[in-house]
Amino acid sequence: MAGTTDSSTKTMGVLTMGALVMVSAYTVALGSNGWLWFGWVVLGLITLALVVTRTG
Repeated sequence: MAGTTDSSTKTMGVLTMGALVMVSAYTVALGSNGWLWFGWVVLGLITLALVVTRTG
């Protein structure tokens, strides 16, 4: 059904948000790491692609 997301897409969204919190905490505690942010951006783009393909 259009406009709905399945549980795997929701799980990926939760994982992406959790990763954002962890990368942010790492940056505050130990300083910035470009590879962590790059990885988070890639994860976010994959999640966005899943959302677009599931709802489109």
